[in-house]
Amino acid sequence: MNTRATTEQNPAPWTVAVLGPGGIGGLVASLLARRGHRVIVVAGEQTARTLDEQGLTLRSGQFGDGTLPVEAVTELTEPVDLCVVATKETGLAEALQRVPAAALGSGLVLPLLNGFEHVALLRETYPAGQVVPAVIWAESTRTAPGVIEHTTPFCRIELASAAAPAARVAALGALLEDAGMGGLVREDETALLWDKLTFLAPFALLTTRHAAPVGTVRSEHREELTSVLDELELLAATVGVPAQASALLDRFDNAPEGMRSSMQRDAAAGRPVEIEAIGRALLRQADRSGTPVPALTALVTSVAKAHGAS
Repeated sequence: MNTRATTEQNPAPWTVAVLGPGGIGGLVASLLARRGHRVIVVAGEQTARTLDEQGLTLRSGQFGDGTLPVEAVTELTEPVDLCVVATKETGLAEALQRVPAAALGSGLVLPLLNGFEHVALLRETYPAGQVVPAVIWAESTRTAPGVIEHTTPFCRIELASAAAPAARVAALGALLEDAGMGGLVREDETALLWDKLTFLAPFALLTTRHAAPVGTVRSEHREELTSVLDELELLAATVGVPAQASALLDRFDNAPEGMRSSMQRDAAAGRPVEIEAIGRALLRQADRSGTPVPALTALVTSVAKAHGAS
């Protein structure tokens, strides 16, 4: 593979594979394609055919509307500079078969998944020094194959890696920044992942349990919310991440009243919910650390039972 030099002001074109062209993967693919990068979408046969025929359409208040042609394949067969992994956790293991390590070459792997346990799987599948853990802050939904609705006035990716060379991580951050996605490089990958999870888990689980937006959760179910946040503060401390329940509550109070989670949308549509990555992963950490989390346990159990994930 030809390693391309990158500067903050004018990144040279990269070849980027995007595994999973759903709401997040489709958004990232669109923004990179708009900046002139070669984008190869890796998807199932029907989705790949649709993308070949119709291109990838993005509708976004922040970035505008438009349709761009992209390459679409069912399996990666050539080396790339970067592979963005944007599947749901529920389909990750199967999806990774579409990107063999031998085909990836020396390309970086940027996972945009919820939770933290997926990092270990990716580092078992690909060389550890190529995996750059990341989080994305955006609400984006695939409304039809190849059609992406980006509904938040922001799209921010943060990344960190304890294993990848710093220069390569910095170059990746610059690429994302140039495409309008932030690209903030942080020092601690554990803190990066847990900072998001301590907000996402109560947000996703409570909006799903009560089939209500965040405004209703924080007003009508505040005692349950604060109990869960108190437990998450204790749990984050067991992995060395400072998290204050009061600060987490402030984030809930400042969130748009009608904001709903992707887990809630999946549950309403009868799709599998990410209970393992978002809920049970936290319970497994509680077991490992001997941290009692009764409110969180009851919440995860309720959501799992209600949505066929028990």
